[in-house]
Amino acid sequence: MATASNMLLYDKVVRVTHVYLGPAADRFIARQVQNHLHKSPQELSQSDLLKLIDWIRVGVSLITDDSEIIEEYASQLLKLARAPGKS
Repeated sequence: MATASNMLLYDKVVRVTHVYLGPAADRFIARQVQNHLHKSPQELSQSDLLKLIDWIRVGVSLITDDSEIIEEYASQLLKLARAPGKS
């Protein structure tokens, strides 16, 4: 069952993603969660973040060859993964 903290975590991931992908952020993250984690965005949990970040790296590398941007984006997402209880 989805909780407010799950949606808050999903929203934080989308907010970080919006900086890099603009308006496509919500759709991109929803697809990553659904296709690779096999759950709904509302079910995203703290324990899913590292796996999600790996898939995001793969997905974004198909869009850009700029490894600095990819790693900067992943680094911002890793901050969420390292902040248990604050998502």
